[in-house]
Amino acid sequence: MRRVACTLLVAVLFGLVPAKAEPLADAYAHWLDAAPGRGAEVQAFKNYLEQQGVGGVLPVSQLLLNATSWQGCVAAPYSLPPRALWPNVIPTLRFIRDQIVPALGPVTAVSGYREPQLNACAGGATHSAHALYFALDLVPEKTLTRGELIVAVCRLHARFGAEYHVGLGFYQGLRFHIDTHGFRRWGADWHSATSPCVTG
Repeated sequence: MRRVACTLLVAVLFGLVPAKAEPLADAYAHWLDAAPGRGAEVQAFKNYLEQQGVGGVLPVSQLLLNATSWQGCVAAPYSLPPRALWPNVIPTLRFIRDQIVPALGPVTAVSGYREPQLNACAGGATHSAHALYFALDLVPEKTLTRGELIVAVCRLHARFGAEYHVGLGFYQGLRFHIDTHGFRRWGADWHSATSPCVTG
């Protein structure tokens, strides 16, 4: 129950749902029911995650969240990636499970796969890690300062990033980006020199 409440709070804070909207769980259920066969496809995705040993690292409803600008881009709050992209998120989930959660505690995903049209509308690169489903944007569930978050995650990136091919970016507040599409880091202007890992 605490995790559901935290997910809803994060969703409201990041504009995923209006503060007076239906609970996020209901929005997810409505999205599942909105297209024939979608529920079966999402179940197949869940089964795939289980087979790869990463079922339960994060709730599937979080893994399917779109860019937080979905409303302005006239898109759905959720989207299921094509099956060909499913393998891409597996090493990202392993890194979150093996390194991020032990260091930070539980995290909530606030953005995952972005369909090409939404990715373009949101200002993402054509071959962005989100569009290829390597990336998840996360926020910690435990109380941390931004400085504490940066120190902890930069330390992980320096130690394990090359091994896991991790891309690391920081956004406003406690939101940060993790992907396994290549070892790199960046700051607010998308350049490595401005990464908080360098400037902090």
